[in-house]
Amino acid sequence: MKYALPKLAAAILISSHALKAQTPQAYEQPPTFRASEILPPDLLKSDLHRIREFSPSDGFMIHFTIDTNYGEIRCHGMNELAERLNEVRAIKVLAETSRSDLFAEGLQKSIEAPIDAVKNIAEDPEEAFRKAPATVGHFFKKVGSSVSHAADKVEDKWQNRDKNPQSNAEIIENSGKGLAKSAKSVAGFDKAKLDCARKLGVDPYSDNALLQAEMEKVTWAFFAGGLPLRLGVSAVSGGASAAMTATKTVGLPEDIYDITPGELLLRDRETMQSMGASDTLIDVVLNNPNLSIAKRHSIIQSLASLPKNGDRVNALGIAANCQSKDQARYLNQVLNKLSSQHKATPYAALTTVVRMPAGVTKQGVVEVVAPVDFIAWTPKIADFARAPKMPQMKYRALIYGKISPIAKAGFEAAGWDVVVRD
Repeated sequence: MKYALPKLAAAILISSHALKAQTPQAYEQPPTFRASEILPPDLLKSDLHRIREFSPSDGFMIHFTIDTNYGEIRCHGMNELAERLNEVRAIKVLAETSRSDLFAEGLQKSIEAPIDAVKNIAEDPEEAFRKAPATVGHFFKKVGSSVSHAADKVEDKWQNRDKNPQSNAEIIENSGKGLAKSAKSVAGFDKAKLDCARKLGVDPYSDNALLQAEMEKVTWAFFAGGLPLRLGVSAVSGGASAAMTATKTVGLPEDIYDITPGELLLRDRETMQSMGASDTLIDVVLNNPNLSIAKRHSIIQSLASLPKNGDRVNALGIAANCQSKDQARYLNQVLNKLSSQHKATPYAALTTVVRMPAGVTKQGVVEVVAPVDFIAWTPKIADFARAPKMPQMKYRALIYGKISPIAKAGFEAAGWDVVVRD
């Protein structure tokens, strides 16, 4: 979700830089923003959180620090801010639910009859008992938060999937935080937890450890107790934050709640193969710990929707080389925007500008989308704008956010058409 910077606040923030830099060649220092001037009141603070006033930027994203009832959270950019605030609301809902009579009933049933509770998800109920989430108490032992999925193991499962269909769900990558990792022990629990995430409107594979622990605790009590999942009233109330969902705020595909992690892994492999990716590249993408299950699936789905002509495989290489979760988040946002743009006005091909996937219009315009908060004219952005261009091609930057006048002038001087979109 994007929020427009007030014109007055933006003018104040950039005025001091404008005095020092009258030409596109003079670089800017990324500004520090006041949260109270760029965010609506319901996002600035609530009974669950407060955003610190001074929020620095890095020339692309604004960095926020959130003090919550559950600890400090730091995030980069408006989109992640919206996602994290939604997760805070979800944690409150889960905490309220865990104090309900129905939760206590489910927990009691799961403790009294643990073998009956899990017999539908395991041929070996004793094994299932040992792998139940520990967050519900000392009766259960938490399933590991990661599982080895070395290339040879993934390849073995892939080759044998038709011969042994039950093994498909065992192929679960290590980037999924909190979900149980053994197919036999979580055939039902996986889906129950996905349903919980859907009801909360959060990313089921979020790296928010507290959110994952609370989802597992609540889901397990209802699931193992044989009761339907019922969340507290806060799940359907809570002002602006309640309207933020993972599929809208984070840009995730709708099917993220319908397909288990193992099934997503196989589907993503098939999709990358259909794009012509090598087995080596596929394995690197699947094994990149910075690509969560959700971000990986979203990136691959967006690429699959873009033109076959051009650099889809190269874009997969960019995903494979993401060195941080922030990079993966941004790449996902870029490809999501390109996919939406392609649906509205189809691109003729896909290309790459430096390390950014870009669409090529039928008129021969290379379009780079930039889902940013505020672009300042820094050496890094200047190098990007001045990078060599293909002859006979025009270049356009679609800025989904704000750009300083100096940066806009710098892009235009380097041969770009700049279009700002909120």
